[in-house]
Amino acid sequence: MRFEMITQINAPAEKVFAFHERADIFTLLTPPWQKVRLVSRQGGLEAGARVVFRAFLGPFPVTWVAVHTDYQKNRLFVDEQESGPFAYWKHRHEFLPQGAGSVLADRIEFRLKGGPLADLLFGWAAKLQLTLMFRHRHAVTKRLCES
Repeated sequence: MRFEMITQINAPAEKVFAFHERADIFTLLTPPWQKVRLVSRQGGLEAGARVVFRAFLGPFPVTWVAVHTDYQKNRLFVDEQESGPFAYWKHRHEFLPQGAGSVLADRIEFRLKGGPLADLLFGWAAKLQLTLMFRHRHAVTKRLCES
């Protein structure tokens, strides 16, 4: 399955990328309704960096480990799930120059646990949750990078 959200930001790609390098970025971008906490973070955005989250799927706690697998300063970073709630997860964060501003693009490929039937039955719910989360994340990024 695929999910994509793209937002134009009236700030240079370098500024938007630098915003994502902040030590407090996880707190800034986590929607207030999500029950997620950062357990540990090793490294920044570069390949090899590792982040461990504790999230809740309904009432059930889940540990999610993401490893950064690609990095191009001011242009992109990629994280992939090492272990967690998905059967597969790969997230490309892209920062593309556009005129005096930039485009922030989040592109995610994922599969739900439970195989194709789970994707068919519950994929819509996963995409809805991603839409709500990334609307929040992009709005915060846009507001803070344009100010």
